[in-house]
Amino acid sequence: MAETVNTVRRLRGEHGWSQAQLARELGVSRQTVNAIETGRFDPSLPLALRIAQLFDRQLEQVFGLKA
Repeated sequence: MAETVNTVRRLRGEHGWSQAQLARELGVSRQTVNAIETGRFDPSLPLALRIAQLFDRQLEQVFGLKA
């Protein structure tokens, strides 16, 4: 099974946001943001879409599969 990868941590850093700030923007807990960034949690499709929209990226630019 292919491993998922995401660029949430990098994008958050580019915006200068803390995990808590991103969590507030998304309406989730800081722990959820941490779990997404570390790959321990794959977000639901609606949450993944909100994350991509917040960073003005296509979904595939934020979340993908490792080759």
